[in-house]
Amino acid sequence: MKNLKVIKIDSETVKFEKGLKLYSNHDSDCCEFHYLSLEDLKMEDFDGLEFDLTNDDFFKRIEDYGIELIPVKGHSVKIPGYGYNNGYYSSQLDLILTNGKDFTKTYDISECQNITG
Repeated sequence: MKNLKVIKIDSETVKFEKGLKLYSNHDSDCCEFHYLSLEDLKMEDFDGLEFDLTNDDFFKRIEDYGIELIPVKGHSVKIPGYGYNNGYYSSQLDLILTNGKDFTKTYDISECQNITG
């Protein structure tokens, strides 16, 4: 899981080589949303970048904003986080790194979002 490149981005997932996926998760209830916004990312944002996903240093938390993906060399890539609720619901937001089979790691990034409502 060292020196992996991003191979695909969609509105919900950053996909790396070797089948690894990175995405945010919030167990929503009525009238609340919490997520990392990947829709503005482009493959060009990741040109020449490789990531070491073997430790927790591949990203930084940015309070009240989102996260920053930290490559082995080169520029970082910032991803904003957003949330909305009326204060009654949870603002829990998790970052998930998984291969969809036998490896899953979950990081609490609840403080990494701009919450309104």
